[in-house]
Amino acid sequence: MTKPFVTKPVNNEAPMSKDRRNALKSVAKIGAIAASMPLSTFAIGQSKPKLRILGTHVTLQEELRTKAMQDLGIDLVFEPKGSAAVLQKAAMSPNSFDLYEQWSNSINVLWRSGSIQAIDKRRITHWDEINTLTKTGKITPNANFGAGDAPYKLLHIQKDQSLGNNDTNSISFLPYVHNVDSFGYNTEVIARGTPYETESWGWLLDKKYSGKVAVINAPSIGLFDLALSAQAQGLVAFNDIGAMTKEELNKLFDVLIKYKQEGHFSGFWTSVPESVRFMKTKRVVIESMFSPAVSSLNGQGVPVTFAAPKEGYRGWHGVMCLSSQTKGRMQDVAYEYMNWWLSGWPGAFIARQGYYISNPQRSQQYLSQAEFDYWYQGKAASENLNGTDGKISVHKGDIRTGGSYERRFENVAVWNTIMPTYEYSVEKWYEFLSA
Repeated sequence: MTKPFVTKPVNNEAPMSKDRRNALKSVAKIGAIAASMPLSTFAIGQSKPKLRILGTHVTLQEELRTKAMQDLGIDLVFEPKGSAAVLQKAAMSPNSFDLYEQWSNSINVLWRSGSIQAIDKRRITHWDEINTLTKTGKITPNANFGAGDAPYKLLHIQKDQSLGNNDTNSISFLPYVHNVDSFGYNTEVIARGTPYETESWGWLLDKKYSGKVAVINAPSIGLFDLALSAQAQGLVAFNDIGAMTKEELNKLFDVLIKYKQEGHFSGFWTSVPESVRFMKTKRVVIESMFSPAVSSLNGQGVPVTFAAPKEGYRGWHGVMCLSSQTKGRMQDVAYEYMNWWLSGWPGAFIARQGYYISNPQRSQQYLSQAEFDYWYQGKAASENLNGTDGKISVHKGDIRTGGSYERRFENVAVWNTIMPTYEYSVEKWYEFLSA
């Protein structure tokens, strides 16, 4: 488990603390590698409160922005960027945003840098409805906690200002969107496996598929896909896959670089549409995938199955954080927006692309029974279901791979994580890509 970071409230006029200096130095180094994406200029009208949100394309979608502005009577400026670029800007420029949206693996860096402030959970209208996944770490009593930056470890702000799991009224992030990821494979080429029994992360490094494999190009995501695969193949062993040592990383990348030089990998995708193209054009038959990509391919008649690996999923949890510089009226507006996300409609919207919300019972009223049964209960679709684009993404009779919400989150092997060796892992990742 990553050692909790301790920080003090930001004071722009005081000498910079050693912790903050180190955090910003680390983020600057990481961010130098990342490519930024252009700013979305969505603001319209200047008479309404204008809330600035920095994040990724996962949640900064135009349909959500439009609906929130209608419901709340505010203006929203969305600024989507790549994962590393989002984290770099948030850590170094807290005055450039009001709310930050990304994943729980970014929390330690943001808290240590002083870029975010505590959220008063008493101001979160539906806090009591948020399920146990982030509050206790388990969606059911028999669930795995999962290695790495499990969200419950980072949620509550302790008396000593560290992050931990003892319940307090101050939280570091609002729990909202989340999901589990694995890989997808073309069942015209690879025989369909049995969820949780024969499907394995090891398939990504099976030489039978050499030259037809792709992995997501993200050091804090693709790294774990390949580490799980190498471990499943018996090529490398980790004491704690959520906190790999430099020695373990060296062994892992020695293996991966050899595979790459032998032509095992066809490509490294950086966006969901690119992963869809890789599979649709038959450039690959197996690759890291996200749920919306699998739905899109199925809707286009490409027979791709989203694996439920016997080793467990890689989990991710969305976080919404309040900038340390957001005060007064804009802070009130930020709380209104956070509460809007848990109000039902947003959770139903993102359910149609395969994502979950932390209080699904409130979103259920905005989903048809067929939709809720399929996306949350693991039941066969009783009718064709549309995705967020209005096109059919699930056909009658389909069953979501991995089963129900609870079943999937009972089987998390590791969470997206920024390890203590993260900078070193980034260096090794780019050495691997250029090998």
